[in-house]
Amino acid sequence: MASTAARNRFALLFLVLAAGQAAAADILVATPAEYRAATGALQPGDHVILANGEWRDFQIVFAGTGTAAQPIRLSAQTPGQVIITGQSNLRMAGAYLVVSDLVFRDGYSPTEAVLSYRVSSKERARYSRITRVVVDRFNQPERSRSDNWVAMYDSHNRFDHNQLVGKNNAGPTMVVVRDAVQGLDNRHRIDHNWFGPRPNLGANGGETLRIGTSNDASSDSNSLVENNWFEGCDGEVEIVSNKSGGNTYRGNVFKRSRGALVLRHGDGNLVENNVFFGDGKDDTGGIRVINRKQTVRNNYLEGLAGDGYSSALSIMYGVPNSPANRYVQVQEALIEHNTFVASKQLFFGAGKDDERSAAPIDSDFADNLIVAEHDPVRVLGDLSGIAFAGNLQSPAASPRLPGGVTGRPLTTTRAATGLLVAADAGGIGADPALTYVPRDDVGVAWYAKETVPVALDSGRRQRVRPGNDTLAQAVAAAGAGDRLQLDAGRYQVDQVLALHHPLSVEGPARGQAQIAFSRSTLFQIEAGGALKLAHLQIDGSAAPDEVGNAVIRTAPGSNAANYELIVEDSRIHGLTGNRGFDVIALGKGTLAERIALRRVVVEDVSGAVLSAHAETDDRGTYNAARVEIADAQFRRIGGPAVDLYRGGRDESTFGPVLTISGSRFERVGGTDAPSLRLHGVQRTVLHDNQFIDSAAISSVRTTGTPQLIATRNQFLGTPALPATADAEPLL
Repeated sequence: MASTAARNRFALLFLVLAAGQAAAADILVATPAEYRAATGALQPGDHVILANGEWRDFQIVFAGTGTAAQPIRLSAQTPGQVIITGQSNLRMAGAYLVVSDLVFRDGYSPTEAVLSYRVSSKERARYSRITRVVVDRFNQPERSRSDNWVAMYDSHNRFDHNQLVGKNNAGPTMVVVRDAVQGLDNRHRIDHNWFGPRPNLGANGGETLRIGTSNDASSDSNSLVENNWFEGCDGEVEIVSNKSGGNTYRGNVFKRSRGALVLRHGDGNLVENNVFFGDGKDDTGGIRVINRKQTVRNNYLEGLAGDGYSSALSIMYGVPNSPANRYVQVQEALIEHNTFVASKQLFFGAGKDDERSAAPIDSDFADNLIVAEHDPVRVLGDLSGIAFAGNLQSPAASPRLPGGVTGRPLTTTRAATGLLVAADAGGIGADPALTYVPRDDVGVAWYAKETVPVALDSGRRQRVRPGNDTLAQAVAAAGAGDRLQLDAGRYQVDQVLALHHPLSVEGPARGQAQIAFSRSTLFQIEAGGALKLAHLQIDGSAAPDEVGNAVIRTAPGSNAANYELIVEDSRIHGLTGNRGFDVIALGKGTLAERIALRRVVVEDVSGAVLSAHAETDDRGTYNAARVEIADAQFRRIGGPAVDLYRGGRDESTFGPVLTISGSRFERVGGTDAPSLRLHGVQRTVLHDNQFIDSAAISSVRTTGTPQLIATRNQFLGTPALPATADAEPLL
């Protein structure tokens, strides 16, 4: 039964609406029904206020026509205290609309976007603004289901001082949608936003910002992207995917983000005054140049550890007479007065292959400063179409460049701006006075900018005693990041241990805590879960005689993603009760960020040690981004020790990356199974390993420029590596 206050508020709304809202009004609403009644005929200057609290399953349609002097506003009663959750979204249509101070959290949109500057293809917003809005982990239930958190349409809209963090399902975080109906000359402004951490998607469609698509890339959007932070944006190789012309990217900060700002399609774009900090994080990149008349100037790039398409700078080869969706030849690019400091690679000629055979032409690389302990320059193909002039490199000029570069040692100091400057650079490189927008000046002040998820070993330490189901009870009661410390003895587990948050299980010393299990799976990592096992003995001999058993599993469709799995100082054995009993089995649609096996002994296994080959639809996806094996021993393994698959030709992701060192493989593989089965793995490093009486290594190269690096390995009674193995270690 409605309260008296609610009835009075609704009556007031009725009177206001009945009067035609001749005067601007502040209208406080507390329910979706009240909201719909209040917004049926909004007038310039009206202000609709959502009452504090949780609004569940609320699809907001905000429509009206305000004026520049009297916009129509929608806001929270108190910034940050209106939480919109469940199946909810916001759609806008009209002109001079302003939305502010809302939080979208722990839900998902039932439509293609969470925040949309249109209600339908014919009802769009222009001259409108979304400001001080937070979207936090507002993800689709299935990782493969695509949506956008923000979709801009029409023209002259603004998106500013917002926070977007934690998108883990398919689809760019933010898009500018362009076509002849939705608008081509957009002139949008995207500024002072905090684009927070976005985990690795492991597939195409993980961009943080995309402006346009290849279909309309020949026209100009004329949009401005300035003074934003992109922090921990790791979704794919394109942090920003520019697919239109005439855009400006100015004064943005890229902090510890894997990938690059990519001028993928469209001509005449400007990239200036941006700052990139990689902090040595793997795959952090800078700017990738494609197409015509691109200008890249006065940018500062430091500590970027990426190479290839994620180099600090990559200038690509193009496709002759390229179709819209491929790579247009670089022509008339101007790259000047940029500073590259302590970065791994500058790549001239990226992507050169039989299809991309058109070298850059009529372009200039001038007055740039390169400071790196080792020469970071990589050249592939013809540089005659790039004029080099006035560049300075410390400590010496790269012999790979055709002149136009002076080499001499320079001294850099950290300026008050936070950037390294070389006082003796003589005006070469970025302006020494270059500054960048402070982190506190982007996003909102009333909602934390969280960048670190719950980590393994970050919670409580809890003691567990031996016995039947004592471990299961401890797992059920554990919190995120907890560490279960097992006493010496035997632990019988008669149920699958499902993990929905990070958990560590460790014994006092290898072999003293013995785990036996009677189900087809011991540990199952679910969405949000992660696992560390240490100093344990795990015996699979009591598992049922069923095909497809595993010690550790992620189930197909479980959405387990971006998790760590670490096993160290442990022995796993007795996995022979059926055919195909794996140690680790990763299901389709799941993605491990890192799997590490350190100082483990694995013996008597009928299947694989790591089975990560579920993504066989060949769309560039894979089940494990990084696999690290060190000082391990594998004996009598019926399947491959590692079965790692990435198919297709898509180039938008980084992995998988496999490193194996100091390990021994004895009687691994068989007639139908290699010792290692690697398909499409982007980087494989094999160092100081022994392969004894084992099957051959199978390595199939697919997309990109995959590398198989092998040094100091021994093959006894085992076929040698294929001739395609590279001879030199990675730089």
